Amino acid sequence: MIKNKIIYNNFSDYQFKVAKAKGSFLWDDQGKKLIDFTSGWNVTNLGWNHPEITQEMIKQIKTNTYIPQWTADPIQERYAEELSKALPKRLNCFTRETGGASANIMALKTARAYTGKRKVISFKDAFHGSLYSLLELGYSPEYTVAKAVSLNFQDNIHLNYPRVKSIDKNEKQILVSFEQSLEKVLKENNDIATIVCEAGIITGWGSTFIAPKGFLTVIRRLTKKYGVVLILDEVGTGFSRCGKLFGLDIENVIPDIITFAKAMVNGASAIGAMVTTKEIAKETINKSNPQATFGWMPDACAAALKTLEIHKRDRVWEKAKKDGKYLLKVLQSELKNNHLIEDINGIGMEIGVHLKKKENKKTKMKQMIEKARKLGLHLAYADDYNFQIMPPLTIEINVLDKGIEIFLKTIKFFS
Repeated sequence: MIKNKIIYNNFSDYQFKVAKAKGSFLWDDQGKKLIDFTSGWNVTNLGWNHPEITQEMIKQIKTNTYIPQWTADPIQERYAEELSKALPKRLNCFTRETGGASANIMALKTARAYTGKRKVISFKDAFHGSLYSLLELGYSPEYTVAKAVSLNFQDNIHLNYPRVKSIDKNEKQILVSFEQSLEKVLKENNDIATIVCEAGIITGWGSTFIAPKGFLTVIRRLTKKYGVVLILDEVGTGFSRCGKLFGLDIENVIPDIITFAKAMVNGASAIGAMVTTKEIAKETINKSNPQATFGWMPDACAAALKTLEIHKRDRVWEKAKKDGKYLLKVLQSELKNNHLIEDINGIGMEIGVHLKKKENKKTKMKQMIEKARKLGLHLAYADDYNFQIMPPLTIEINVLDKGIEIFLKTIKFFS
């Protein structure tokens, strides 16, 4: 749709104007206060407009706001140093990106430059960004968008995601079957540069599908065996969202490349990063063309430094894990016999409430979101059959309870 001269796609259809945002709340232009269950899609993990982050940006803006890419501002180097301390020791080289899409493009370029190979393994209906080659990672050739913009899938190998439902009793077998299918692909193709995935969950498409425990461990073992670069997309899972500071900590897996964005600065500015090893960086610097005119602007780095400090200081991931378990338990208990619900699962504070397709239509999902908003709850829309619930990780327990109450009331209204 086109609204006030701005183009909105169906994935992020226009809902309302935001007049104010603070902590766990948004206010629309009519003055209605809304509990936020989106975090701007895993961006404002520390709550909207965190005052400490704002103050650090103001201080930096008074000093310097821009730095060209052939120079460095001291704050860039400070951030690289602090972020490296929070990561596995060998992951200590960064490119300065402007967001998740540019970070993932840089990761693909780096993997291909390092291996000299082209093919990329990814998962159908995962999402790693909306740029041309990134859409090829998750879209299928038959999709309308794929045909309309002439996506070229000759270098892409799509695997089905090994989804595990909360009611599944065969999680181990799902993992074994996935391992067998992945190894078959790796054996049969000698031109695979990399595999791209998230840490056991799809955060970007809207499905919130969960993989079996051990998913990332299996991928790491097989990529090492066959000499394939592992790219871990932490744009959605990073910065405490999944109950650990980073998604890689869930299974203690060290990838070859990580990408960050979104919650990296808590929504205060545009920033992203590709992280890799010194060995890979040295080998690819002159091949992969790492540059971004507005990558790691000083004010963004100031926000990123404070964001990382708060996550570590307050151990935000511990609250996310605790509150996520509570949220999941309440939703599963209250909706276990609801005829609209297919499954409810999640990791940390990334919860998916999946609707039965035969019981629901596209229009109903949007009607549910609108109903929740009228009752005082802000929900995101992406998938016609899944609510992706992503509250700020700092949300107060009484506010979380109120949001849950409204969500349950909304589901039961349409049941």
